[in-house]
Formats: sequence, C-alpha cells, structure tokens
Amino acid sequence: MARDLTIACIQYEPKIGATAANREEGISRAEAAAAEGAGLVVLPELSSSGYVFESRGEALALSEPADGPTVTAWATFARSTNTHLVGGFCERDGADLFNSAAIVGPDGVIGIYRKAHLWNEEALVFERGDVGFPVYNTAIGRLGALICYDGWFPEAWRMLALQGAEVVCVPTNWVPMPNSEHQPLAMANILAMGAAHANSFFVAAADRVGTERGQPFLGQSIIAGPDGWLSAGPASSTEPETLMATVDVTAARRGRTLNDFNQVLRDRRADVYGEMLGSDAQPSWY
Repeated sequence: MARDLTIACIQYEPKIGATAANREEGISRAEAAAAEGAGLVVLPELSSSGYVFESRGEALALSEPADGPTVTAWATFARSTNTHLVGGFCERDGADLFNSAAIVGPDGVIGIYRKAHLWNEEALVFERGDVGFPVYNTAIGRLGALICYDGWFPEAWRMLALQGAEVVCVPTNWVPMPNSEHQPLAMANILAMGAAHANSFFVAAADRVGTERGQPFLGQSIIAGPDGWLSAGPASSTEPETLMATVDVTAARRGRTLNDFNQVLRDRRADVYGEMLGSDAQPSWY
C-alpha cells in the first residue's frame, strides 16, 4: 500500500550570529511549505547560528541546549502544523559543543543527531558526534539523519540502511570542491544520489546559499529517490528556494529488490569484508 509523503527542503541564507532572525526565517519558510502540504521539512546545517565561526568562543556564545529556543520553536511549529522537521543547530551539552540536527514531530523532540565526521576547522570548534547513526520510527516513516561531510562516508549511509531507514535527511552547508566549476552536478549531489541508489532510500538534502566570511556555499539542494534519480532539484546555486516532492515512502523498501536474484542489503558479502567494515554486523531490516 502506498504511503505518500511530501518532503520540503528549505534552502536559504542564515546570517552568522543572527540566531533569532535565522530561526524565524526558517520557520516562516517551513510554514509556507506546510501550507502546501509538506509533511517533512528539512532545514540546512547550523541553520540558526550560521556556520563560519571565528572561534570556539563565538560558537559557544551562539550555541543552545537541545531544549533551547530553536528546538523548542521547531517543536511548536511541528505540533501546530502536524509536520515533522529536521534542522541543524549548534548544540551545547555542558562544556561540549556539537554540530547537531534535531528531529522533531507533532509530539515533540524525537531525537538529536550529532555530526560524526567534522569538516576542516569544525574540528577546532566541535566534538565528534557520539550518538552513532540512529534511525527513528515515526508516523511518516523510518527517518535517519546525516550532516554534510558525513555524506562522504559510505559506512554512514549503510548503517542507516541496515536499520531500515526509508528517508535520510541531510542538513548541509556544502562548499565547492576542486575542479567542479564546469561540472553538471555538484560532487555532493552525486554522492547523495549514489547513496540513495546503493541503499534504496530517499535522501532529502537541504543546503544553504550565500557567502559567509569569505566562504561560498553551493546551494543545489536535492531530493533523491531510492533509485538514485532526482525527485526534485538541484535547487538554485545562489538563491533561496523551497524544493518539494511528493513520494511513496514504501518505495524505499520495495526498491531494495532489484530483480529476481538481487537485493541490495541481502547481497552484502559481510563474510569477505573483514572486521574493519563490520563483518559481524548483520542487517536488521531487509
């Protein structure tokens, strides 16, 4: 039986330090998407604080606990619109800082994912994520989350697939890669599309646009289907945009069977990968 879900990726330009204004803009755009039928909204990485911190001290000043004003406002939005939302924020947990994504729904906070793989000078600001790669069984489907550079690691995607993820939400702040100027797609697009196909799930990646303290961002948000092809996008490389697609969530599980002989999770040769890739890790969901 089909289970339709409208996904919205909200691409905009957060301003460094303008936490309240960034939060309000994200929610305003999310409300517009919900009014058009979105049941799942994805916001960019560090969407409330901005990204290019001058120091750990600045990041600390712009950080919030998981029950702070940003996640609380997202939960209020989700409850009032009967919508799920995944958004990136600068999380403070005691003395530690994490580049995190909150997963919220109509009943409140479902989970907090912490970025596992830190990019460039993020290593000077954040701790590495310590929650693994959880998958949440929600009313709209089995949701997982990654953040930006996590998408360069096939193991991260596969860990979500092995737990039965149907939709992977990716708050991101993609930056240009070398030699990309004349390519038809961003490398980040290609990696996300390939992961969607190799693991048979939907990928909803919400990027930001603009230049912050000299760092340009790519935009080009996408929604990819379990066959790897685009359901929506890429969005503009320079302008705010709301990308939307209505998908059948059950296609994620159906798509894992490629033909009479092949199923992408069952066919894993864990017996020959060796301990480094987790030879004792068996799929919990086919």
